[in-house]
Amino acid sequence: MQIRDGRATVSAPAGASQTSPTGRTLERPRLACGALFIDGAGAMTRVGTAVVVPMLLAVLAAVMVLATGFGAESLPVSGVVEVLTHRLSGRIPPDPGLDTIVWQLRVPRTVLAAIVGAGLALAGAAMQTLVRNPLADPFLLGVSSGAGVGAAAVITSGVFAGAGIWALSGGALAGAFAAAALVFVIAVTQGGLTPLRLVLTGTVLASAFSALTSYLIFRSTDPAAAQSVLFWLLGSLAGADWTKIAVPLVVVAISAVGLVAAAGWLDALHLGADAAGSIGVPVRELRIALFVLLAVLVGVLVAVSGGIGFVGLVVPHAARLVVGPRHRALLPTCALLGALFLVIADAATRVLVRPTEIPVGVLTGLIGAPAFLLLMGRRHYRFGTS
Repeated sequence: MQIRDGRATVSAPAGASQTSPTGRTLERPRLACGALFIDGAGAMTRVGTAVVVPMLLAVLAAVMVLATGFGAESLPVSGVVEVLTHRLSGRIPPDPGLDTIVWQLRVPRTVLAAIVGAGLALAGAAMQTLVRNPLADPFLLGVSSGAGVGAAAVITSGVFAGAGIWALSGGALAGAFAAAALVFVIAVTQGGLTPLRLVLTGTVLASAFSALTSYLIFRSTDPAAAQSVLFWLLGSLAGADWTKIAVPLVVVAISAVGLVAAAGWLDALHLGADAAGSIGVPVRELRIALFVLLAVLVGVLVAVSGGIGFVGLVVPHAARLVVGPRHRALLPTCALLGALFLVIADAATRVLVRPTEIPVGVLTGLIGAPAFLLLMGRRHYRFGTS
C-alpha cells in the first residue's frame, strides 16, 4: 500500500500491471485514505517516528520525574531524583520518610498512569480502525460498563470485603470479560463482527450495564460504598502500588507488540473490508483477534483504574496530526502521547484541590472535550484519516 499526495493506494502485486486492448499500461487500482506520503520504504514527509519517539520518550521521562513531586505536599525535584538514583542503583536512600513517599506511593502511581494512558490510547486507535469510526473509543464494546457492574456488585454487596482493592479489581475484571463475551456472542449470532454490528451491540449493552450499575448504587444501604463506586466509575489511580503494575504492564506490552506487528493489515482494514480482502488480509480472523485483544486490554486497564474517558478518543487523533494515519508510526506515537497525557492529568488532580483530590476521569473529560472540539475546527483535518 502507498499513500501519495493525500491519497492511499492499494496496488496490485509487482508484475501484475494491467494493459488495455491497445497495449497501453493502465494505472493500478487506488483507494482514498489519509493525507500522508509514504514511499515504498516507508519514509514519511510528516515528522517521522525516528524523531517523534525519542523526543516523546525524553519528555515523558522528565514529566514523570516532575509529576512524582506533586501531591498533598509537594516535594523538591532534587529529593525525588535522589531517591530514584539510589533505588535504581540498588542503594538505600538516606531519608526513609522521603523514600516511602516517593518510591512506595508516588512512583507506582506515576508509572501506572503512564501504563494506563498508553494502553487506552493504543486501544482507541485500534478500536477506531476495527469499527472504521473516528468517534470510537476503547469503551465502545461495553467493557467499561460491564466492569462498572462488577465493581458495583462487589462494593455494594460487601462480598470479599477482606480482600480490599483486589476484590474491586477482580469484580471489575470479571464484569468486563462478561460484557465483552456477551457483545461477541450477540454480534456473531446476529450477522458477524461487522463495524456497524459492533457499534450497535456495544452501545446498547453499555446503556443496559450502566443502568444496572445505577440500580446497584441506588439499592445500596451503605453511603460510603455508594460513594466508593461513584469515585471508581469516574476513574482514579489513587490505589496504585507496585503489586498492581505487573499485570497491566505485561498486557499493554503484549498488546502493543501485537498491534505493531499487524500494522500493515490494520492499514488495509482502515480502507475497508473489501480492499483489505483483495490484497490477502484475513479480515474475519483479524477482526476477531482485534476484538479479543481489545477486550482483554481494556478490561485489565479498567480493572486497575476505573473509567478514564477521552484518552482513547482524543489521543489517536492528535497522533495522526503528528505522524499521519499509518499504524506503524501511529501506534507508538499514540502510546507515548497517551502516557504523557494521563501522567500530567493525574498529577494535576493531586494539586488542584489539595489536600484532597478529584477523580482523574473528571479532569481528562474537562481537557478532552475542548481538545476534541479544537480538532473539529481544523479545516484540513479529516477525522481518522489525517
